[in-house]
Amino acid sequence: MTTGSVSPRRADTRRNHERILAVATEALTSSGEVSFNAIAKKAGVGVGTVYRHFPTAEALILAVYEREVRHLVEVVPKLLAKHAPAEAFRRWTTDHLAHHMMTKRGLAKALGAATASRVEMPRSALDAVLSAVAMLVKANVEAGTVRADLAPETVMRGLGGLFYLDADDWRDQTSSLIDLLWRGMCADGCTSTHS
Repeated sequence: MTTGSVSPRRADTRRNHERILAVATEALTSSGEVSFNAIAKKAGVGVGTVYRHFPTAEALILAVYEREVRHLVEVVPKLLAKHAPAEAFRRWTTDHLAHHMMTKRGLAKALGAATASRVEMPRSALDAVLSAVAMLVKANVEAGTVRADLAPETVMRGLGGLFYLDADDWRDQTSSLIDLLWRGMCADGCTSTHS
């Protein structure tokens, strides 16, 4: 009879998996390059362990990307618990979504190469980001800060402007974009995302 505890081997496998992803994220963020030998050395595992978890560079790059997207989604409830919905929207867009786009350009380059045979990014990742936007829109609708007829897909299309940010001035440009979007999203009488 089992007690429900996780076996040490399984826990070790999960730790190795997470260490490999963390090191790969750092490598992809800084250089956009994947070296299984360098990742294994920095993660403190054998190169065979890296290949067991991620048999190809494409598999590793996609896993890193999905991990990053998961973070973008998982942070939304925390922001909504800590801030008013309008401020949560601004913080998520600036501190998480735009920040991710600016600091992960190497990852974007590697992802583009890894998915060159595909027509678009993995659909599940796009759906996950849309779910984060939908949570923020729903919270703002319920708070009366945005129009009740606002579709999360429309907001996401508007956030597509983040792809055109200048790396040297991205925070100010993000703020300007959010202000522009917010004016279009606003319910009667609202003027700012700042609480």
